[in-house]
Amino acid sequence: METTLSGRIWKFGDNVNTDDITPSPYLTITDPSELAKHVMENLNPEFAGGVQKGDIIVAGRNFGCGSSREHAPVALKAAGVSLVVARTFARIFYRNAINLGLPVLESQELVDLVEEGEEIKADIERGEITVSSGKIIKTNPLPENVLGILEAGGLISKVRRILEAGE
Repeated sequence: METTLSGRIWKFGDNVNTDDITPSPYLTITDPSELAKHVMENLNPEFAGGVQKGDIIVAGRNFGCGSSREHAPVALKAAGVSLVVARTFARIFYRNAINLGLPVLESQELVDLVEEGEEIKADIERGEITVSSGKIIKTNPLPENVLGILEAGGLISKVRRILEAGE
């Protein structure tokens, strides 16, 4: 798995809840690519049509608060988002994202140092984010077991691999 991710930033503020990420009228949709057509539409109607594979969300505090719906990280991943970096995450969103194969990093300072549309590079294994000025922001690197889950594409895929290998 590539642990260095580069992409264009989409910036959001504090307390982005799961209903902001995947609006409730679309919760009956089970196809991730269909969910992706509506992702973030309450906060930025241009997001779903403009997000490109590899783009990165940078946000404030408590990203993913609200309900425990898995639709939120599923829709972000299906839309092409490669990474979400926030000051803090709602605990359930954070775990759902990892379990579904969407990398997440916490950074207290990144949201204040970057602008929407800027390109950044993040090394999720080393816990380093390089902004366009060249400045490197340190974060907590993702642990080896979490990297293994992400490399497998999510927790279910990881468990399947373990069971198939007879470990």
